[in-house]
Amino acid sequence: MKTAMKTKTFLLSGLLVALVLGGVVSFYASSHPDGLEYVAEEVGFIDSAGDHAAADGPMADYAVKGVDDQRLAGGLAGVIGIGVTLLLAGGIAFAVRRRGGSGADGADVDRAPVPSER
Repeated sequence: MKTAMKTKTFLLSGLLVALVLGGVVSFYASSHPDGLEYVAEEVGFIDSAGDHAAADGPMADYAVKGVDDQRLAGGLAGVIGIGVTLLLAGGIAFAVRRRGGSGADGADVDRAPVPSER
């Protein structure tokens, strides 16, 4: 017998996986510099780089400022980043979704019948 996963279960499972990856697994990510920083070190112009505008921000360098435990600071930054991303994505999805089956011009939109409705 084939059972379909409920949307709520699927979304909660995805959220749990994202939080574990952002909060726990991210601490074990590579500590090597990114590609641009690596090339700057290899070529020899890394000393000419300056701090970016958010260098003194609350989550600069992938850690929450003011938290002494590096593992906790990185995990919190991951969880906060996931939360902000989900809020922005959810807000955008909510803003652009169609409401009440109407098209952009307010006319009713014909929809194809669902296979179970035939």
